[in-house]
Amino acid sequence: MQHAQDAWPDPDHGYCTDDVARALMVDLLHQRELGWKAVEASATRNVTFLAEAFEATSGRFRNLRRHDGAWLDLPTSEDADARALHALAEVMAVAPASAARAAARHLFERALPTASQVTSLRPRAAVLLACDAALRAGMSGDVSDVYQRVADALSQAFESCAAASDWPWPEDVITYENELPARALIVGGHRLGRPRMSQLGLHVLDWLIAVQTTGDGHLSSVGNAGWWPKGGAKARFDQQAISTTSLLLAADTAHQATGRPHYAEALEMAYGWFVGRNDARGWVAEPRSGACGDGIGAAGVSRNRGAESTLMWLIALEHVRQSRMRWARTATMPREALAAVS
Repeated sequence: MQHAQDAWPDPDHGYCTDDVARALMVDLLHQRELGWKAVEASATRNVTFLAEAFEATSGRFRNLRRHDGAWLDLPTSEDADARALHALAEVMAVAPASAARAAARHLFERALPTASQVTSLRPRAAVLLACDAALRAGMSGDVSDVYQRVADALSQAFESCAAASDWPWPEDVITYENELPARALIVGGHRLGRPRMSQLGLHVLDWLIAVQTTGDGHLSSVGNAGWWPKGGAKARFDQQAISTTSLLLAADTAHQATGRPHYAEALEMAYGWFVGRNDARGWVAEPRSGACGDGIGAAGVSRNRGAESTLMWLIALEHVRQSRMRWARTATMPREALAAVS
């Protein structure tokens, strides 16, 4: 369910496609440690939900579903479309041969034709990552065409503002999941052999890291209680897990692409936000239960543990696990990570 009151699911707000797509991503990450058998039932259930969310006439996904199973809206969310597409593509890329993988491919092929029509930055970025995963899964043709169109649009948006050192961002307000476009630019530039595209992603990521790092080195991300308007002040509250994990994933991608320690340190800084290195000096994540609070407000860490926050924490945790294993093999573990595991 989308929301919770304290630790208890709140049925009044039902379910959303966004969260189910994230849950599917968590299944695939847990598969790395536990094997497919341990996650197959959950992954299959999540793919089935996405299939039920798909509206064939429009070729898009509905997002909001009541507790009794009734859908509350027509397809209207580009975010939900793109996240669903990305999760389905990752199933195709990393799951073993199974009914879930076959269903994911069938659904991906039905939803792909509308994917290049998205107009917002973050959905474009998620569609690019979806196409990248689909290419890893062996698809081509229409996937490559959509990839090229979305990559061109995303690159042009950031090229238009790249020279503005104080605001290298193509929107007048910075809101949520801001590092997702940077991550997509890095991935797309590598895939397409466009160094300039990757450089744009690294440039804006460096800026986002810098403006969200406090004097003592912890993460203070853009809060949704006002966001960050161009020329105005960055909202300090309410900071949310989706933004923290967005930075962590982009930093992980940048580190793998460049090997620069700066990005490994940014990844650890983002992880630290969950475990007490934040403006509230409180733990947002609850490792024993697997849950995560809904962010940091003026009064401290929220006691509510909604789906988005918990799933973004689990995604962050699994990426940190993999990153630290990679660093340990290459003897490049950042000081923060060494301290955490020593």
